[in-house]
Amino acid sequence: MADMSPAPAVTTPGALLFVCGMNSIRSPMAEIIARSILPAGTYIASAGVRPGERDPFVDTVLAEIGLDLGQRQPQRLDELEDDYFDVIVTLAPEAHHRALDLTRSNAVEVIYWPTPDPTVATGTRERILDAYREVRDMLKQRISSGKGWPRPHAGD
Repeated sequence: MADMSPAPAVTTPGALLFVCGMNSIRSPMAEIIARSILPAGTYIASAGVRPGERDPFVDTVLAEIGLDLGQRQPQRLDELEDDYFDVIVTLAPEAHHRALDLTRSNAVEVIYWPTPDPTVATGTRERILDAYREVRDMLKQRISSGKGWPRPHAGD
């Protein structure tokens, strides 16, 4: 007999942090996309493990979908140490290891979304932009699908 129980509800974290290497490309892209998709009451931030510089290709590919970083500049994970997050989504291996170290004694869910680094793309400007678009679209799909968030625990 088939299991007729409802599928677990997808819940959006109340406070969400995206982390990558330098908070220049993947994590700020994810932050801005998440702000455009997730409920208005969701606290969303992003940070990097190391200091970084703003990447103009990010501005270009976000503008293509009507989004923009405004005056936002890259920030380091260390600058957010007083903030609390329900979920930390890491987008690069070094960010994942650092987030696990930082949250060892906290009840924070750390999720790894392997995300390509578009800076490794070579060739024409258009080819490089395509690599950034691929990352943008992957993040948008993942965030909007709701499939990347942890399932509620029994009794929640």
